[in-house]
Amino acid sequence: PEGTPMADTHDFETTLAWPADPAQKKPPEADFSRDNTLAAPGHAPIAASSPTVFGGTASRYNPEELLTLSLSQCHMLTFLAIAAKRKIAVLAYEDRATGTLGMGPSGKMQMAKVLLRPVVTVAAGTDLAAVDALHEKAHAHCFMANSVNFPVENAPTAREG
Repeated sequence: PEGTPMADTHDFETTLAWPADPAQKKPPEADFSRDNTLAAPGHAPIAASSPTVFGGTASRYNPEELLTLSLSQCHMLTFLAIAAKRKIAVLAYEDRATGTLGMGPSGKMQMAKVLLRPVVTVAAGTDLAAVDALHEKAHAHCFMANSVNFPVENAPTAREG
């Protein structure tokens, strides 16, 4: 409800189960299956694996995709909340985000950056420059972007619907 203070902490429980199929290959076999199942109470399970370059299954989500999706979704939800407070009529929101995995300063593989490319469709007559400017505020307040140690960049586009 409006005006209700937000609690200082919130817990989110998830589950992970491996193997996804009892018949799948397991270590010590070099080509062991990375297939697993992700879930949270009350949600449909997510078929997961590692990226194919690391021996995973292409049809399953991998951690790098899930991290990129998390940043994209959090940015969108934060953007929509700010737009609602500013009475901006958002008709549609799409994003084609890219997460880049690379060698970090420590010499270990890590997510090097995520680039969000939100395309926001707003009602005719809306100030498009003002809509694009909301992305900076959304980024500053996005819980997930505030939680990572790599750049989350934005290349937004606003258009009238």
